[in-house]
Amino acid sequence: MDKYIQLNQKNLSQIAATVSCPTYDRSKVSAGIVHIGIGGFHRAHQAYYADELLEKGGLPNWGICGVALLPFDDKIYQVLKSQDGLYTVMIKELNGSLSIKVIGSIVEYIFAPNNPLAVIKKMADPETRIISLTITEGGYNYDEATGEFIFENPNIQHDLTHPDAPKTIFGYLAQAFKLRKKEGIKGCTVQSCDNIQGNGDIAKKMVISYIKRAEPDLVEWVNFNISFPNSMVDRITPVTTIDDIKLLKDKTGIQDDWPVVCEPFKQWVIEDDFISERPAWEDVGVKFVEDVTPYEKMKLSLLNAGHSVLGVLGALMGYNTIDEAISNPAMNVFLRSFMDTEVTPVLLGLEGTNLRSYKDSLIKRFGNIYMKDQIDRICSESSAKIPIFILPTIQAQLRENGSIKYAAFLIAAWSIYSLGVDEKGKQLNINDAIKGELNKTAIASVNNPKLFLEIDNVFGNLKASKLFVKHYTNAYRNISKYGVEKCLIYINNKVQTND
Repeated sequence: MDKYIQLNQKNLSQIAATVSCPTYDRSKVSAGIVHIGIGGFHRAHQAYYADELLEKGGLPNWGICGVALLPFDDKIYQVLKSQDGLYTVMIKELNGSLSIKVIGSIVEYIFAPNNPLAVIKKMADPETRIISLTITEGGYNYDEATGEFIFENPNIQHDLTHPDAPKTIFGYLAQAFKLRKKEGIKGCTVQSCDNIQGNGDIAKKMVISYIKRAEPDLVEWVNFNISFPNSMVDRITPVTTIDDIKLLKDKTGIQDDWPVVCEPFKQWVIEDDFISERPAWEDVGVKFVEDVTPYEKMKLSLLNAGHSVLGVLGALMGYNTIDEAISNPAMNVFLRSFMDTEVTPVLLGLEGTNLRSYKDSLIKRFGNIYMKDQIDRICSESSAKIPIFILPTIQAQLRENGSIKYAAFLIAAWSIYSLGVDEKGKQLNINDAIKGELNKTAIASVNNPKLFLEIDNVFGNLKASKLFVKHYTNAYRNISKYGVEKCLIYINNKVQTND
């Protein structure tokens, strides 16, 4: 007989004797939210907030229907299905203690590839008032250089010709909105929870772009009946490992096949622009504002950009986790200098926000030795992340003739990283939608570093800046000659060789 207790609704009362569990009646909770992308971050963030609100006596019609959109999402769907939507959040505190909580806010789940019509109908259900998204930065399907929707994407072409069996979020939303209009059902809110500045604005632009081609008669209805509020989301959520699953079993006796690991810090700032009802998330710490832009920019330019700095440089230096990278004194000083010298001067409209305190907290969060956030995860899809997290700072500083040497150093390091080998000769595990193009261009750039900047869909017109090219080229040659750590020490001492 297995000594562990399988996490499911039947065993919940037994599990509640060991860890915190939902005390609300889950049988009375209905899904007012359809969420696309039920991965770790959603379960550590939005679903966590939803659970907290239900615990506080919030209306039971704000549960979540989780949609696994892509074929490789089958595993999480099967886990949630077998566990009645229940899962465990393991919060790794800075002092090494572990806070454990079972979350019950996901009450329905659909695997879209097997039943696309069920997803469309659920999105169009009158009880669905919010359709929320964590589809990653690359999921918005736009060209960074032009800002336009990429119709050449094969999955988009499939959706245009097979509207009743879509593969992308755009195909699903178009058909759901079409059904709402046909049935006289009022509109809903599309709530992006992805790390993109102006995520709601971009979601709207991309959805409208697709609908203009797929269902042109629907455009006016969407403009008047669907809202797309911007939001800023924040909670570091590493990939769950086998060791995490074992740790949970050993500490609690609970068999959860896919728990979530996260840090204690969490934040959610939302533009209060909902077309109809919304949950009272402010009762559990969510901040509703008229303009979320300053908060988005702060988080993307400091936390997410900071992650990219630690990820790319740390990968080249042979580190495996973010806490290892930030523990390197030269890296720590470099990151803080990047934040202070290049990012902070371009952050405006944050009256009442203590930026020094925020940056101090980030350094502590990055250094949480119990999180073990994998550098491979942070570096994944860098071609989608760097244009969002790093390039706006570079562009703003270029307009003001300000400092760009730290960001230029990062881009140079990313070019060398894209060769696929770290400084110790170990193969790097690069996961990127344009991995082939990055690698090919990086190889061509060994003797002419500027060539890497000609990936227009990543860098736009950055190659036209002589000042940036100068700093980037110098950094590239220095890293190639001396290695990352020696260069960081030189920069930190305000000495730049070959300058």
